Amino acid sequence: MPGVTRRPVAHLVAALAALLSPAQALIVPLTGWTPVNGDANFWTDASGACLMREERSGQAFPTFTSAEDARTFALKLQGSLGRSVRSVVTQPVDRAGAWGVLAAYDYHEAGTTYRISQLYLSDRGVLRTVTGSAAAKHAGACVNEMRDFIRFLAN
Repeated sequence: MPGVTRRPVAHLVAALAALLSPAQALIVPLTGWTPVNGDANFWTDASGACLMREERSGQAFPTFTSAEDARTFALKLQGSLGRSVRSVVTQPVDRAGAWGVLAAYDYHEAGTTYRISQLYLSDRGVLRTVTGSAAAKHAGACVNEMRDFIRFLAN
């Protein structure tokens, strides 16, 4: 029965491929952070002052293979974001040989200014973002922890 022995191997290969796929939900290894309403794409700290969100837009997005390519995009992004938000800063970030772009900016809504950190990545040619936000006046521990996670660990 060759089909019987091959089937478990095929299932194992499919399971491993799914686990190793870069399109998994964001895993936030920060103590005290939990998914919002069970959604693994939205995370908040214990105080509720900081929020992280992962999104896949479906929009085509290039894989940057050099810091220079990422820097070129970062400058275009900075100009584009600067038309609608304030204090925009962008920079290329290395993710194990592939490059992404990190943006930070202030967003004002309903009388509150939020400081946003947003990581732009290519997930097999599709735009994926990891975004963190907190009220600008909030200086709790979650803010630096969140920014460090987005800057150095999220991928």
